[in-house]
Amino acid sequence: MASPNRPARLNRTLLLVVAIVLLAAAAFTLLTAFAVLLLIPADQALTPASLSPPTWVSYVAIAIAVIVGLLALRWLLAQTQRRAKTGTWRLEADPATGATRIDAQDAVAPLVDEVENYPGVHRASARLAGTVARPMLYLTVGTEDAADITDVRRRIDTEAVPRLRQALDLTALPAEVLFRLDDARSARLT
Repeated sequence: MASPNRPARLNRTLLLVVAIVLLAAAAFTLLTAFAVLLLIPADQALTPASLSPPTWVSYVAIAIAVIVGLLALRWLLAQTQRRAKTGTWRLEADPATGATRIDAQDAVAPLVDEVENYPGVHRASARLAGTVARPMLYLTVGTEDAADITDVRRRIDTEAVPRLRQALDLTALPAEVLFRLDDARSARLT
């Protein structure tokens, strides 16, 4: 069973709260502007003329709002990018002689076991995605703070991935490796 991703859940919760507050503020502003809520008469100024900011402040505020909006849009677009799906792979050199079917997650289990036994590695998870013609390996490795990441990466590149590539009879297996630095105590808690 996969451990829950607490930071992601916290991020989603905080984003939901911020979204609700912003929607409520927008609704209040629109209802007031279209005189549905009569809190302030339309001919009354919100602030005295002596407290009005210079004209350039409005332009700077608009520019900042546009920049923040574009950054938020870019972040949203980044969230929609999906990795290739994983599933059952059909390995066959000649269809007349038969085919082997293997679940992509079962195929990476030995690789995960091997990487988890490297010195300084607490945990590892892998996902084999794509197709036999266009495979992609996503590997996440949780290490101790003092682990030799260079050595772990070298062993992944020269031992673990080539062994998996050979076992699956692939000509190439691109891999994306993500290292997470953990201390021993936090790794035991999750």
